[in-house]
Amino acid sequence: MKSIFLKRGKDESLKRFHPWIFSGAIHHMSEEPVEGETVAVYTSENEYIATGHYQIGSIMVRVLSFENEEIDQSFYERKLAIAKDVRDRIGVTGENNNTYRLVHGEGDNLPGLVIDIYGNTAVMQAHSVGMHTDRKTIAQALKAVMGDTLKNIFYKSETTLPFKAELGQENGFLMGGDTDDVAMENGLKFHVDWLRGQKTGFFVDQRDNRSLLERYSKGRKVLNMFCYTGGFSFYAMRGGAELVHSVDSSQKAIDLTKANVELNFPGDTRHEAYAEDAFKFLEQMTTPYDLIILDPPAFAKHKDALRNALKGYTRLNKKAFEKIQPGGILFTFSCSQAVNKDQFRAAVFTAAAQAGRNVRILHQLHQPADHPINIYHPEGEYLKGLVLYVE
Repeated sequence: MKSIFLKRGKDESLKRFHPWIFSGAIHHMSEEPVEGETVAVYTSENEYIATGHYQIGSIMVRVLSFENEEIDQSFYERKLAIAKDVRDRIGVTGENNNTYRLVHGEGDNLPGLVIDIYGNTAVMQAHSVGMHTDRKTIAQALKAVMGDTLKNIFYKSETTLPFKAELGQENGFLMGGDTDDVAMENGLKFHVDWLRGQKTGFFVDQRDNRSLLERYSKGRKVLNMFCYTGGFSFYAMRGGAELVHSVDSSQKAIDLTKANVELNFPGDTRHEAYAEDAFKFLEQMTTPYDLIILDPPAFAKHKDALRNALKGYTRLNKKAFEKIQPGGILFTFSCSQAVNKDQFRAAVFTAAAQAGRNVRILHQLHQPADHPINIYHPEGEYLKGLVLYVE
């Protein structure tokens, strides 16, 4: 195993178990590693401190272990078994819910790896070259941990790996090949587009927030903006909404939303869906909605885009505040990791003030327990949400 040596004083974050080593912290290497290779990291005093995946870029090493151990199939089996035990203990696995995140990168001490479970299919996504390199070993370990309940492993990393790595990665099955794409979340069924859909095919991180929305939906006129595959929409319908309108700029997303609503509520005339730009729809809408969901894609994927992102959140929420009926409920979210919860809250409050509405906070929302945040890696907290009562 090749070795990396740190500059003096650059081991402090590792002593606090932070899992990233930045390029500026590196003094020298025993020899240049291949991108994705496992390396051992030493302090400036030549003391072992961590083992991780090497990658060219700002984050040069993603730490897998602070113990001097082999990163092999047994290592991945042990880590995956711990992750599975956590999901069993927090109660997200079972007949009524076979959809959950099994591995959440740094939150499960496997930086660069995401695994979502949809029934008997696991969708695996690599966000680092090292996890891409180890994908087949991880697949074998995953099968060993999940046993006969797992029939398919679909690898979906075409858009998540660095372009310059030139890995020639392709999406496809590492095991199985079953095309049954129906999964269940809290008793509701939905189609998962793991072949062409966003992320791993569904936004698993909104499960708890969808359940909360269901409690507020009875008798309300609901507008689900940026609906993607309609998750919030069919929870609102089960909650007794008077009507539900779903909006997304993608016709493919709208088609999938309609299919999901039909899967759960065949022939129900309360639902309509529109393929339209969000701002245009909000500007021109005439239906008196009294429950609106704003769950846009990330406005800022990096800190350089932060200022424009905050302006975007303010503009979007201002329009919703202007349009929502008195006594209405607004569910509003940001999944931009570069935007912290205080910045998002300030943007929403600016929007409320500009719209001249009196607003109360009912709930402050975040990612669910199967998307854990490593206490040593606060950057893992990415989903922010507010539930607001608008007078």
